[in-house]
This record gives sequence, C-alpha cells and structure tokens, in this order.
Amino acid sequence: MNISVSELIVRYLERLGIDHIFGMPGAHVLPIYDSLHDSGVKSVLVKHEQGAAFMAGGYTRVSQRPSACIATAGPGATNLITGIANAYAERLPVLVITGETSTYIFGRGGLQESSGEGGTIDQGALFASITRYHRLVERTDYLGQVLNQATRALLGREPGPVLLSIPYNVQKEQVDASVLEQIHFPCQPTIRHTTPTSALAELIRAAHAPVIVAGYGCIQAGARETVAAFSERFNVPVTTSLKAKGVVAEGTPLSLGCLGVTSNGNAYRYLVDHADLLVFLGAGFNERTSYLWDAKLLAGKKIAQVDRDAAQLGRVFQPDVAICGDVRAVMEELLAMLEADAMPPKARDLLDGHRAATPPPASGDAAPAEAEPFHLIQAFFSGLARHFPHNALVFDDNIVFAQSYFDVSDRNHYFPNSGISSLGHAIPAAIGARCFAPDSPTFAILGDGGFQMCCMEMMTAVNYGIPLNVVVINNGTLSLIRKNQFQLYGERYIDCDFANPDFGLLAQSFGVQHYRIETGADLDALFAHADLTGAINLIEVLLDKHAFPRYLSAR
Repeated sequence: MNISVSELIVRYLERLGIDHIFGMPGAHVLPIYDSLHDSGVKSVLVKHEQGAAFMAGGYTRVSQRPSACIATAGPGATNLITGIANAYAERLPVLVITGETSTYIFGRGGLQESSGEGGTIDQGALFASITRYHRLVERTDYLGQVLNQATRALLGREPGPVLLSIPYNVQKEQVDASVLEQIHFPCQPTIRHTTPTSALAELIRAAHAPVIVAGYGCIQAGARETVAAFSERFNVPVTTSLKAKGVVAEGTPLSLGCLGVTSNGNAYRYLVDHADLLVFLGAGFNERTSYLWDAKLLAGKKIAQVDRDAAQLGRVFQPDVAICGDVRAVMEELLAMLEADAMPPKARDLLDGHRAATPPPASGDAAPAEAEPFHLIQAFFSGLARHFPHNALVFDDNIVFAQSYFDVSDRNHYFPNSGISSLGHAIPAAIGARCFAPDSPTFAILGDGGFQMCCMEMMTAVNYGIPLNVVVINNGTLSLIRKNQFQLYGERYIDCDFANPDFGLLAQSFGVQHYRIETGADLDALFAHADLTGAINLIEVLLDKHAFPRYLSAR
C-alpha cells in the first residue's frame, strides 16, 4: 500500500511510541502537519521554536522515552538549536523534524532555503555537532535506511538528538508503507562488568568511613531503591550530584545532601574531614560537583567508580577500582555479596559527630529577614518539600538556592537546568514534562531574567489547559552577573540591572493566578489556599538584588 512520506513519518513517530510533538507549523512542514491531523500523535503549538525543543527535552527527562519537535525550514530550524544543544549535552533522545524547500529549487535562493546549495545556509551543518545523526532526505529510495539509522542513533546505548530534514516535495511523494518494516529497534545489550564486583567489596570491607557519591546514572539505571537499601543496611552515607538530588531522601540520617560549589558545604566537609573511601556511582566529577576539582576532596582516599559509560571511567580522576556496568546491577550484586559475608554495618560515630558539629539550618519560618537575606526562598523550598513530599516535578533554572534549601525526597523528581545551562529553559521543559505526567504537581523555578526569555510559553500552558506553577525570583537583576561583578570586578556593574513588568498585570493578561510573596505570611497563604496542582499560577518571590550567595564563581 502506498502512502505519502508525510504519513510515513507520522507512522514512524507512532512506532517510536511518541504521543506528543512540540512545534510550530510553517509552509515547508504543512504536509506532515496535515498527516498529524488524524493521528494519535498530539501536536502542541508553541510560541517559539526554542520552547518546542525544551518541551521535548522536558518530556524525555520525565518519561525516559523518545520525544519529538518540529519546525519549518530556515528560522524555524535555527530557533531550535539551543534546545537541541541542551538535549545533546543531556543525551536525550529527541527526534527533530524540519522542513526544507523543494529539491528542484535547491541553489536558486528559494524562500527560507537552507539546503547548503548555492551559498544558502546549510541546515544540516548547523546541527551536525549537536545531533547523533542528521540527514537531509532528498530521495525516497533510501528512506528505510535513513529511518533505521535514525532509530539506532536515537535509541542506542548512547542516545541523543536526531535531525531529519525533509524537503517539501519529498514529503508529498508516495512510498510503500512496508518501508517501516526496514526499521530495527536496537536491543540494549547486557553490560558485563569489566572488573569483578568482589574488588569493590574488598574496598568497602576495609574502609572505616566509606561514602557513596551518587550521580544521575543512578536515576537512569533505576537504582534509587538499591542504593538506599545498601546505604541503610551498612550505614554508608550518601551524597549526590545536583542532577541526582533525591537518590536517597534528603534530610534523612544517612543523606549528606548535595555535593557542589553552590551547596551548603555539609557533604564537602564530611568528605574532606572523615571519608576514607569514595564510591562514585554514575557520577561525573564536573566543575560544580568537584568544587572546581578541589584536590582535598580526593586526597588520601581510596576511590571506586561504577559507570555504564566506559569513557567516564578515569576521565577526571584515577580510581583504584573501576567497573563498567549497570549501576543497579552492580549494586544489587554488591549488596548480596556483602550480606552473604555478614559484613557488619559501619560505625556511625564519625557521621553522628559530624552532624552534632554542624548547626542545623534555620527553618524558613523562623529565620528573621534581617538575619537571613534568603529567608523567603528558604521558606519556599521548605514549604515545597513539606506540602509535596512525593510525585512533584520541579524544573529549576536557578539551582543555587535549591541545592542548599530544597530537601528532595526519594519520591519526588528534581530537574536542574544542567546540559548547557540555558536561561529560559524551566517553563517549556516543565510544560513538556506535564504532558507526560498530567497528574503530577509541576513547578518551574527561575529568575526574572530567564523568565523574560520564555514567559510567552505560559500561554502554551493556558491554551492546552496544562497546570503549572511558575515561580519567579524577582530581584530586578541578572543575579549571577551582578554577583560576579561584585566579587571579581570591583562592583563595576554593567548590563545586569533592569526593570520588570508588573507581574500581577502580566498574570492577569495571561488569565492565570498571581501570588506575590513578600512575607512568611504570604507563603503560608500560598500553600494553604492556592491550587498548586490543578491551576496555572505565577508566583513572584521577592529578593534583594544586593544579596548574593557566598560561593565564588569560576574565574
């Protein structure tokens, strides 16, 4: 049976299990949009193509499934680039579909042509370094092979974005529907341990004060429960990278919280002062986590590293034991091995002494404004953890405050703006996530500078009735820039301060609820009375622009 290429592409989306596609129509992708009309794939109209890419990324981060975005040729495609670069850095399987002018006008200077012919923009080249596979599909006779390669790149062991750019006339051509049978979905091979788990067991037996450093690889491997069980069984404290907050419930006795330059320093002090073994589980040792690769964190310690990606092993430090394998499988094997040997739990004396010497953070409700410049933000995160202990989705562009103030439970999901750390990410990413998880309370947290890069996507949430809480930290400045100019440039402020719109009127124009948080009483009222699960809310938290976190940025 013959069908159009555009219909074949839609059937391909369905075969991938993609049920939402985020984008904006243009003349060069209208055949695909027409085929979407009667399909089971729901199209979501965004306000800017960058938002489409971020929405697709947010959908994938929550679902652990492939997602898709679509844009027309030329400016539509170029507007996707930042969001796709972010997906590439996060290794997210995002299928990017772009249009192109008809092949018979390649090189003639057609409107929005980006074929690379005749001096035009080369759309494929723009995406080459931020996709796992990219192809301008100029003919149909090799379409099956193209889709097969795209699938392997999208869903392989090292996934990432894939670009298919399809000229207008090719979308309208007829092909046999059996082309879809040429697509082979890659099997995920069993990752065999390169080093016996017994070598790691020996290190743990010999250690007096081991610490697990859990990374995002634990979440990807579905290893939360296994890591928590191991920690509790043998009294091994756990600290996490920023992306892995909540691998074990923060605020519990064996959680050291987050390790990183913008954190409260609790985990750092324990590792430097007491730990004699660090077990890295699916964790990179990047600039933030490592305190700019502070040598004191690793000095005098044995180091073990478990990661499914062999390229990560020994990339930043030299481990004494390195295991290339699935984190969950390795930890399950390790737990069974040490239980069979009846290894006793580690002593808690160092951990208990460390906690006793560390003053507990003041609760947000009790911290006076004159003593704590971030008391409202601290109280907000305290309230968020208390009122939403499970099933919440939190997308955070700011990250600085959440790293110290937000205790993520092992049943919540925290998504910091990592990847390439682009401003304007949180709102569209949260919208994409909520499309997959319609019953999960969802929060997008960002500064007022980033908000003005993506606030128009709130209307996307309004248009589709997608509940969302947008939390804007309002201090009338680009906080990181102002902090750096304060700390490193002699308070020579330039291009960091700005005037904000009236957020109340803006919310009114969007048709959403507005809450302005100036006092603890305002926060109490917010959590007591606002519909933070089923409504769209713009929540404005005030902050003094002269208040800076104490950490020093990289020079």
